[in-house]
Amino acid sequence: MELLHPGRIGLAPMEGVIDDVTRDLLTRMPGFDWTVTEFVRVVDTRLPPRVFHRHCPELTASLPLTPAGVPVHLQLLGSDPAALAANARQALTLGASSLDLNFGCPAKLVNRHDGGASLLRDPRRVHAAVAAVHDAVGDAIPVTAKIRLGFDDRRLALACGRAAEDAGARQLAVHARTRREGYRPPAHWEWIGRIRARLSIPVIANGDIWTLEDYWKARTLSGCPDVMLGRGALADPGLAPRIRHWQATGERLPATTWPERARVLSDYAAAKRCVLPGKIVVSLLKQWLNHMRSRDEEAARRFQALRRVTELDDFLAGLAATSALPAATSA
Repeated sequence: MELLHPGRIGLAPMEGVIDDVTRDLLTRMPGFDWTVTEFVRVVDTRLPPRVFHRHCPELTASLPLTPAGVPVHLQLLGSDPAALAANARQALTLGASSLDLNFGCPAKLVNRHDGGASLLRDPRRVHAAVAAVHDAVGDAIPVTAKIRLGFDDRRLALACGRAAEDAGARQLAVHARTRREGYRPPAHWEWIGRIRARLSIPVIANGDIWTLEDYWKARTLSGCPDVMLGRGALADPGLAPRIRHWQATGERLPATTWPERARVLSDYAAAKRCVLPGKIVVSLLKQWLNHMRSRDEEAARRFQALRRVTELDDFLAGLAATSALPAATSA
């Protein structure tokens, strides 16, 4: 499709949230150009195939794609170059078409165990990790990386980006905050622009893209035509299609309605209830609805009304109800 405003859109990895079912649902409508799995945690040994298949069931097909045909990139998280290399070779054997390295996870547990954003304190470690994986797979598949603007501050942001590029990364996604800043606004998209201006590989802007207006502001301030959506895609499953429609036509689509949001949640429940107990599915639905409620008034009302419901069928009935729901009472 010819676009008036060309630019790719990636679906970001979110640990414990965006799994294969979520990837499927969010890529059914046109919008996303690629997705990234939850991270495979690499410590000190080569992991068995079942671990890779658990994180990326799409590997069991001839090509790792969502049912709609959107590429799925496998993400590794670790700090030991030899272990990362061994698991990169394992992933290649299992059919991975791209490997992404996570240097952005801000979780304290992950960072305490020398993973994710903790490596941003020393660009040499970023370089060693990327180089090990790149050397392990050669030119068979691309290696990419995701970083933040630093660990405690931004002083090493450019050095970490250069380290990833010099080690062989084909593209770099940058979350527009440091690890210390977590997810607190604002996102510093202009800092992504400083990195993009000094690298020759594609740089992808990520962080706080909730609306079409945010998308354009992130593009403008970062200078990056490509973006990655995470929480924004969960809050509004119609965001990527809305961006893609605007790219193609210059027109704004209407806001995503509550019935459209509820249908996504119901489809998610239908897939999950086949493999998980109902109460766990309810917990997962509340997690997704919690993302939606920050950006949609009706989602906020439904969350309040359903927050103490534990039976799956009752929860689904509450999502589908056309009349107003009574608010949940305090315990």
